[in-house]
Amino acid sequence: MRIIGLFFLWCLVLAVCWPLALLALFLAPLVWLIALPFRLLGVCVEASFALIKALLCLPARLLGGRHAA
Repeated sequence: MRIIGLFFLWCLVLAVCWPLALLALFLAPLVWLIALPFRLLGVCVEASFALIKALLCLPARLLGGRHAA
């Protein structure tokens, strides 16, 4: 549903200001390529925090404590 909304928004921008719509169309892949390393870094940091949380909660889980959500 989000893709359809973005498409209709792009069509509206195309009708109002076509150079801006074409610029957005050609720059979107470039922005995605620039953002890709930061997204991968975010995944790695999130996984590291999950590992640290799992290691810190391990003794409590082994002793029968509740699992923190």
